[in-house]
Amino acid sequence: MTADLCNLSVMDASQALSSGACSSVELTQAYFQRIHQQEPNIQAFLALNEETALQQAAEADRKRKSTSSNPSPLLGMPFAVKDVLCVQGLPCTCGSKILENYRPPFHATAIQRLLDQGMVLLGKTNMDEFAMGSSTENSAYKITHNPWNLERVPGGSSGGSAAVVSARMAPITLGSDTGGSIRQPAAFCGITGLKPSYGRISRYGLIAYGSSLDSVGFLGHSAADLVSAFQAAAGFDPRDATSVEQPVPQIKLNDQANYAGLRIGVPEEYFIEGMQPAVEQAVRQAIAQMQSMGAVIVPVSLPHTSMAVPVYYLLAPAEASANLARFDGIRYGYRAEADTLWQTYVHSRGTGFGAEVKRRIMLGTYALSAGYYDAYYGQAQKVRTLIKEDFTRVFEQVDVIAAPVTPTTAFKIGQHSDSPLEMYLEDVFTLPANLAGVPGISFPVGFDESGLPIGMQFMGAPFSEAILLQAAHRYQTITDWHLRNPDN
Repeated sequence: MTADLCNLSVMDASQALSSGACSSVELTQAYFQRIHQQEPNIQAFLALNEETALQQAAEADRKRKSTSSNPSPLLGMPFAVKDVLCVQGLPCTCGSKILENYRPPFHATAIQRLLDQGMVLLGKTNMDEFAMGSSTENSAYKITHNPWNLERVPGGSSGGSAAVVSARMAPITLGSDTGGSIRQPAAFCGITGLKPSYGRISRYGLIAYGSSLDSVGFLGHSAADLVSAFQAAAGFDPRDATSVEQPVPQIKLNDQANYAGLRIGVPEEYFIEGMQPAVEQAVRQAIAQMQSMGAVIVPVSLPHTSMAVPVYYLLAPAEASANLARFDGIRYGYRAEADTLWQTYVHSRGTGFGAEVKRRIMLGTYALSAGYYDAYYGQAQKVRTLIKEDFTRVFEQVDVIAAPVTPTTAFKIGQHSDSPLEMYLEDVFTLPANLAGVPGISFPVGFDESGLPIGMQFMGAPFSEAILLQAAHRYQTITDWHLRNPDN
């Protein structure tokens, strides 16, 4: 029964709860049993919330029995959260030693809105330290393994959240996406990941990496699994100055298996030399299948795509340098014992931060320093505008853009450890959406010769999440890539 419950989609689990086929307590217990079986191998959780989760589940069951109106489809539904979002009373480490003992006194807005729907929080998931990485190898606590092959990475920085869904340890998880950190691990782990438009979901309670790039989003098995949680979490929040007052769409997915009239742009800049052949083949086959279903395929150009990596790795570290300055051993975080104030700063940050975080702080501080600001940071902002204008122009011609998520499938643990540049290049197809502030959704379209999942992405105009979810859902009505899991 445990395995059966953990294999249910969010929609099927919601129906089972509504019909009384299972209770939230039973569903939650099934997931914790699965976690205890899988976690020793996967290493995806940093903290479990078992006692409180079972209390939340019992309360959801009581509420379902006592209410006469239609309850939320999320009532009693378990979920897990990347350890970059604040949950009152639970550790929030950001995968870093410098926040090892931090327990927030409040919930992030996205978390609060989901708890208000009656969802059940299973725990906090592992991540690259302060969301800086593409493999979840940069966590100060553990390396998370890809459920499809334990010698491979799950992607990052939301690798823990992706692995949890892929291994059926939670039906849905929250992550954050600064340069692809939801879509890339979703692709590596064979699941679906949604990065909403910048400003669509409040960043209040999200510990910042790059404030102009960070987006809170969701990972699940299918596009249909993400709809209710997205609608519940989205919307204006006066506590977040970057939150946008934009109506949240009421999304009703159409199961009609066709793309009649949908204009899909295909940018050749996303099919680069050196791509793994299996990745290109799977993505092009998926696009051809969409065309056979009535989609209009439009060749488009995003000419500044090649500039996304250098632009991102100037802007994001610069913002990280400013955001992480608060963790100095005095105001926030770990404090090293030292004789002077200067030594306290040096030893606290030197010990508390890992190598990748220190590397990006140094890059960002250099880019912002006197004499270099205009030459590096200022110039990068100008090119960012050009990247954004590329998308604006293309979306006058098409409804969505289709492209690979990554140039390869999941790489081996340790493969890029000695080459930060090779690691950074893994994000070449995901960075542009963050720089432009547009939404994207990653979903599985096949497997390579080693049996590793391959993902593709749709990107849309700002606040077009409904179109992206519908487009991905229509593909998933005629394919079963999203239904496969590492156990079969």
